[in-house]
Amino acid sequence: MVFGRGRKAKQEQLTEPGEIPDTVAGASVDGSAGTAVSSVRGPAGPFDVSEIEDQDGYVDLGALLIAPSEGLQLRLEVEEATQRVVAVTLDLNGSSLQLQAFAAPRSEGLWDEIREQIGQSVGSQGGQIEEIQGGFGTELLAKLPAGGSDGSHGYRVARFIGVDGPRWFLRGVLGGEAAVDRDAAAGLEGLFRQIVVVRGENPMPPRDLLQLRLPKDNVTPAPQSAAPDLEQPERGPEITQIG
Repeated sequence: MVFGRGRKAKQEQLTEPGEIPDTVAGASVDGSAGTAVSSVRGPAGPFDVSEIEDQDGYVDLGALLIAPSEGLQLRLEVEEATQRVVAVTLDLNGSSLQLQAFAAPRSEGLWDEIREQIGQSVGSQGGQIEEIQGGFGTELLAKLPAGGSDGSHGYRVARFIGVDGPRWFLRGVLGGEAAVDRDAAAGLEGLFRQIVVVRGENPMPPRDLLQLRLPKDNVTPAPQSAAPDLEQPERGPEITQIG
């Protein structure tokens, strides 16, 4: 696994999808039929830190613990103005998964409200939004008009998934083939389920971003074949955040 640090990150509202590297014309996703379910966590994860026995073997990024995987690249996205780490992006097999975790109310989740905000924002930009059912409950497929370098017209596609946990909310944005192909998304979805959220005990207003940080020494104990190495910094995708 390769580990890198993005040098810059542009903060936007959560209601706008992050920059997706691939332009997909006429892409669609077939959601599974059934009654809409807002958020599905269950015993398969993602997990709260209280639900795991120990933290050995994870890449420790503060609020998020990431399970290493062969071929996985991690990029921490840093807000330019404050130098604060505001998101982590997982790159695997040509697709990406951008992650952010937020404080949430004790008595209710955030995902229902956030989905509505995403829909309003995408619509205001001339895009399309579709609610689909997946392994994490109700998801959103966002398609925004985008022009290719050759002058062609297509869509910039992002698939939003959200999970409400105990006093936290975890949001993922799938980009690349994983946004439009369930088979291509399987690896990143599996990693999403293995994420451990460390909420902490300090009181925090709902929607505050949980603090991320560089791992100690940029290395976490892991199987030798999956140990992260530090690569040269590069700019990652633009960041989306709850406002």
